Order: sequence, then structure tokens, then C-alpha cells
Amino acid sequence: MSYDTQPKGSHFIDGAYVEDTAGTPIEVIYPATGEVIATVHAATDAVIEQALDSARRAQAEWAATSPRERGRVLTRAAQILRERNREMSELETRDTGKPLQETLVADATSGADALEYFGGIAAGLTGEHIPLGEDWAYTVREPLGVCVGIGAWNYPTQIACWKAGPALACGNAMVFKPSETTPLCTLKVAEILVEAGLPAGLFNVVQGAGPVGAALTTDPRVAKVSLTGSVPTGRKVYSAAADSLKHVTMELGGKSPLIVFDDASLEDALGGAIMANFYSSGQICTNGTRVFVQKGLRERFVQRMAERMKGAVIGDPLDEATNFGPLVSARQMEIVEGYLKIAQDEGARCVTGGERIDRPGYWMTPALFDGVTDDMTMAKEEIFGPVLSVLEFDDEDEVVERANTTTFGLAAGVFTRDISRAHRVIGRLEAGTCFINSYNDAPVEMPFGGVKMSGVGRENAKAAIEHYSQVKSVYVRMGAVEAPF
Repeated sequence: MSYDTQPKGSHFIDGAYVEDTAGTPIEVIYPATGEVIATVHAATDAVIEQALDSARRAQAEWAATSPRERGRVLTRAAQILRERNREMSELETRDTGKPLQETLVADATSGADALEYFGGIAAGLTGEHIPLGEDWAYTVREPLGVCVGIGAWNYPTQIACWKAGPALACGNAMVFKPSETTPLCTLKVAEILVEAGLPAGLFNVVQGAGPVGAALTTDPRVAKVSLTGSVPTGRKVYSAAADSLKHVTMELGGKSPLIVFDDASLEDALGGAIMANFYSSGQICTNGTRVFVQKGLRERFVQRMAERMKGAVIGDPLDEATNFGPLVSARQMEIVEGYLKIAQDEGARCVTGGERIDRPGYWMTPALFDGVTDDMTMAKEEIFGPVLSVLEFDDEDEVVERANTTTFGLAAGVFTRDISRAHRVIGRLEAGTCFINSYNDAPVEMPFGGVKMSGVGRENAKAAIEHYSQVKSVYVRMGAVEAPF
């Protein structure tokens, strides 16, 4: 490709690019064509040591910096990120395969929102005064120290900023490991943070797969680990972090219900289901992949959805007219194809799509399945691809019970014109991030995260501050001390 996607170095440590070719090579593949567009190297022990050592050194000074100045740096970084939105979006498209139409509005922009939000609240992260009669107490909010962030491949820029924003605002340093599938954009985020005035060493990026993540999460210098990834990875990271009682937040997978009652606006419900299943080619953890449609509406819903799916424009992701891109990798395509075969073997009816497209890269048409039942594999396991499953239901109590019959609990959505029912049903659903007459909105002002096997803790909003800081309590006695002897 004529566009230069090869980074200056595989890692970004202590304010500069770093290379160590002794690390295992990692080829970066453009999903739209299957071309190798860059090569980075996994972090060696020496690189990991350099990243953690510089982070620990820089963090002590950063913690002593005024919160207002920390906020200024994050706000400046947000501004630069917005100014370079097209450049970042094009790189994100090459890294992930997502259409430029999407990355221009959903990736670097949401990352900038996060940096700006946490930059804006940094100066207000105070403790409290507690009156106790003549005596009193106060609390101080302190940073944790060195934090490790582990990212996923579907939203590399956004995830890096969602973790860096609160970590840096609270006075921590962060060593971030992007997914080995999409390693490019986070390097640019690190570059921008330093350009905005962030002292060297406070946001370091190291590349690699599981072994690098394991080395980071088990290091005694690390105080906190934040992971976005799968449940199996989450279990490993949680277990490793528990050995030294590190702080942990986990944003893991989901098999979320989207419930459509028969009084819903059909077109809005269809739009919500499209956003919940086909945006980012279905590669979103919150996706409402179990679409429960009430009996009286199901037939019209399926028929109209098949019509609306004809609006998918499949083509060059760098063409802004394209609105549906490839899957991220050959492996992910194999996984999705495996689930489609199981679905048909188990009796689900493929209404349209689910076919591999004969062109270079990892392309598949969006798939719509009807006649799906709760016991089918596609209704129980996370597919992470463009597959919409329609399940029929009769009444409210039934659908709530069925919706909650899952080990996951990341998200849930309800479409209905009955606002009382909307709030009532949402109140009964076991999920951390919910939507009424909408789906997959993720403003930084709103806490984000799951329950059950979908995660621990919350990202974004003021809730994230609790996960990147700790409270010190101080009791002050104003008079004499009474003692038994």
C-alpha cells in the first residue's frame, strides 16, 4: 500500500519510539485485502523492564503535579486528537478493517471525548471533610501507582483513551498493551499525549500477545490491571492479578438481549437491531445478539429486516460510501463460519446472508437467522461477527426470564412505546449497560461495564475514578488524648 503504516518503532517508552527486533515479529494485516501493512515485534524482557521502570519513575513526579495541570494536558491531547481525526481514522480503518464512514465518527472522536472528560474533572477529584464534634476527619484521593491496560482489537484508539484518561487524571502512570491484531493506533495516542505535554514515561505502549500481558500483570511494580477482552483471557488475568492483590477492572464478553415488544416503532427497532448486530461487522462486545421479538411483530420484523439489510454497502473501507467492512482476521472469519454451520445443523433458518465474499481479505455478508431457540449454540455463545438471531416470545415475564438465562450480563436493550414497561423490564434485566429505544450508545459521561461473567468494575464517567484511585482517611483529634493508663 502506498500509505505508510509502518511505525517508527514497535513500542513507545519514556517519550520515544523503541525497537527491539529480538522480539517475535507480529505482522499487521489489512483485513480488507489480507496484505501485510506493517510489522512490529513483541516486547522482550528488556523492553518490558524499560517500560515499567520509566513508568514508576515518572509516576512519582506526576502524582505531585497539580490536578489542574494534569487536566490541561489531557484536554490538549483531546484537541490534537480531534485535529488529526482523519489521519487517525484512516489508520484505524487499515488496522481494523472498519469502514472509514464509521471510524471518522466513532473511534478517535470517542477517544478524544474521554481525554477531554477526564481532563475536565481532574481538578475536582477531591476528598471530603467529616465533622465529628470537636474532632474531625478528612479523606484524600490518591493515585494507585503504575497501571497496566490491556486492549482489544475492535476499538483500539477508544479503549486506549478510555483507560488512559482516568488513570492519568488520578495521577497514575500506565503501560498499555494493545491487541497484537491491531497494534498501530495506540502508538499514535502515546505520541499525541507527549506532544500535549505529558511527561515522558507516563503512558508507555508495548506490543505482544499473551506472554507479554502475563509479564505485565504479574509484575510487583504494577498496582492495577484493566482488561478489555474475552472471558477466558479475563479469568487468566484476574487469577494472575489476585496473587498480589492488584486492583482489577474487567470488561469482557456478552450475549446481550435486545427485546422488541409488538408496540415498538418497527423502523426504530430495526435500526437498533442493525446497530446491535452489524456495526463494526458485528465485532462489538455489547452487541444485542439475541433479538427477542414479540409474536405479533416477529414476521414483519424479519421481513423488513431482510429488506433493510440490502442497504449494506460492501466495498473499499476507505471509501466513505462503504458502511459494512470485513472481519478483522482470517481466524475470526473461521470462528464465525463455524458458528453459522452449527446454527444450520441445529435447525435455525438463515433468511439472508452469512456467505463468504470471493475477494481478497476477510469478507462475509451480514447474516439474519430466524427460528432461533434458547438451547441453540448461537443463542448461548458469543459469535463476535455479523450474525443477528431472532427469537420469538409471548409475554413480558417469559422474555425477562429467558433474557436473564445466560452467564453474561454486559448489556441489554428494550424497544417499546410503553415507557412504564420499558423501565420495569430494564429494572429486571441482569445487565450493567442498558438501552431504552436505542442501542450501543457509549457516551463517556455514562458508566460502562457488565455484571456476572461480563466483567468487574466500570469504565468511563465518575465511576472510573473509583477504580484508578484509593482513599486515604485521616482522623484529627483536637483535644487531649484519653487513655486507660
